[in-house]
Amino acid sequence: MNDRPRADSGFFPGVCPHDCPSACALCLEVTGDGRIGRVRGGRQSYTDGVVCAKVARYAERANHPDRLMRPLRRAGPKGEGRFEPVSWDDALDIVVDGLRRAMQEFGPESVWPYHYAGTMGLVQRAALRRLGHLAGWSRQHETFCVALADAGWLAGVGVKRGVDARELADSDLIVAWGCNPVYTQINFMHWVQKARRARGARLVVVDPYRTPSAEKADLHLMLKPGTDGALACAVMHVLLAEGLADRAYLACHTDFSPAVEAHLASRGPRWAAAITGLSVEEIAAFARLYGSTRASFLRAGHGFTRQRNGAAAMHAVSCLPAVTGAWQARGGGALYGQAALYGLDRRFLYGLDQPVPTARSLDMAAIGRALTGEKAALRDGPKVAAMLIQNTNPAVVAPESAVVRRGFLREDLFVCVHEQFMTDTARLADIVLPATMFPEHDDLYQASGHTFLQGARAAVAPPGECRSNHAFIGELAARLRVEHPAFRLDAASLADRLLHDSGKPGFAELVRSGGLDCAPPFEKAHFLDGFGHADGRFRFMPDWSAIGANHAVMPPFPDHLAVIEEVSEDMPFRLVSAPARHFLNSSFTETASSRAGQGKRPTVLVHPGPAKSLGLGDGDLARLGNRRGSVRLHARITDRVPPETLVVEGQWPNACFVDGIGINALVGAEPGYPNGGAAYHDTAVWLSADADGEKTGP
Repeated sequence: MNDRPRADSGFFPGVCPHDCPSACALCLEVTGDGRIGRVRGGRQSYTDGVVCAKVARYAERANHPDRLMRPLRRAGPKGEGRFEPVSWDDALDIVVDGLRRAMQEFGPESVWPYHYAGTMGLVQRAALRRLGHLAGWSRQHETFCVALADAGWLAGVGVKRGVDARELADSDLIVAWGCNPVYTQINFMHWVQKARRARGARLVVVDPYRTPSAEKADLHLMLKPGTDGALACAVMHVLLAEGLADRAYLACHTDFSPAVEAHLASRGPRWAAAITGLSVEEIAAFARLYGSTRASFLRAGHGFTRQRNGAAAMHAVSCLPAVTGAWQARGGGALYGQAALYGLDRRFLYGLDQPVPTARSLDMAAIGRALTGEKAALRDGPKVAAMLIQNTNPAVVAPESAVVRRGFLREDLFVCVHEQFMTDTARLADIVLPATMFPEHDDLYQASGHTFLQGARAAVAPPGECRSNHAFIGELAARLRVEHPAFRLDAASLADRLLHDSGKPGFAELVRSGGLDCAPPFEKAHFLDGFGHADGRFRFMPDWSAIGANHAVMPPFPDHLAVIEEVSEDMPFRLVSAPARHFLNSSFTETASSRAGQGKRPTVLVHPGPAKSLGLGDGDLARLGNRRGSVRLHARITDRVPPETLVVEGQWPNACFVDGIGINALVGAEPGYPNGGAAYHDTAVWLSADADGEKTGP
């Protein structure tokens, strides 16, 4: 069931599948020998010919000599990393045997299909989920990225959509809150630059360190990590106190009340300054700028929500355009994500068009705790005895990564990893299978940061013995005797069925046309016809009980929720494990150009003040730690971070750290409120110079 490749050369359309809001339309060069060459941005109106540097170099990744090309079987002790080639038939026999043994001894829920966003393609990403549903395996609570942000946005807005990013061209003020688009969404910066050139638009960045996006801003608010809700409340306080609120809009379109106003009256700039580390003057100046600019576009990112209070913070931030009425202006309002635009009926795709067994749902961020037998993480069910892993690398990216490794080293755990490279997780597997990359299979894509539904056909043949997710899972389902018509369709036909079920043009038409623009009309995009709640009003007073089970702690009004890991005398720093420009989570860490762009090794950014007091120089080895463990890496001394904040950019392979222990060993797996979510930026640590380390160049 391999996807049909092209056999000719030239330039062909594609879509970037990586975990990024942009889902860029691409133009792929296919060379005379049938390989990927140059990659450019496509001419779809949002992508507008722009593509990030790492994807522009995709030929280096697709044609990498270290790509997995054959199925492999573990040939030594777990974790040693020795493998031997086997045939696909033999590998599938071993996988089927491992899964059946687990199910026979411990029941279907002992199998955990573990997957995430290594590809955002709907067909390839859905295959394992469909098999898990139909087989009765444990399901997965997806908490790595959006659980906290979604909860906060839905609390107020009620539906996951917002203003079309192309309206940035009409904005006079753009606020990038908790995101670093120079690294993570270059197309957004392209539209920001259009607005600056055409209209003199001003850019404000809210971020706990001076990112490249902050360096390009007219105003950077460098607040303490986890304090965004306090800043948002103080801004609302100023807007209401100084006559910058649109009270007619509040009365017509929101549940704003005297109780909300009385609450915000106690949340002024002086209160927020003590929490955020910003000055009273900075907070007030930003509030006045925002309140006096009608066409103000708020881009709410994921970064500031990766705290245990992230949902409360997102809700508070999402209140701002409701207070000023900015939703009424072209180029005004807010955008977090556009998932609700597409109206896709995924029941057939996920195998939910027929009855499926009930099963527990395991928190993917607590994988270490589940694999080491913690009853709460296992939901009081059977142990995890077998795993199928696609599209993610939990040995690096999951919280408490040292605990995750211990779990994977269990001799009674069977693990199959379907991957493109020998990742940290693949090295811990029993069977490793070679996977295709996006130019080598057909798929369908929706976006978070724009409004286009796009399709792409395979541009080149899969190298070696690589198979797509859909092809591999279809064959595995047949061997396990799990029946569903979707397994018998090729990827293009399944995409066509999904589109037909959803009342959309067919897959061939979608590919030919370059995508379907699902942007709603202005009135709907700006919620002038009502927000996503039954009464059509934006909610300053959310019903958190409808969003998550752990809602008792949530504040009744927009507020700062004080549940983050606070600094102390023993752990005086907050650690932010931020995205990197040349990596995308743990993808691209295998290419030489991306590693060179990131400085060839992981570093911790340290302010000169604490560095001097600790005797820590540029290039010295440093040790970071907390109750979860410690990590050694080199220091980079810079005033880009405030004195109390440490930043490590990028999800580097564990082996790149001095002791082979990666940065997420320090990040806790305790869930955020009210519906879970990994708190990657919510970590208190100590820092010391490493007395045994040798100084090297920066």
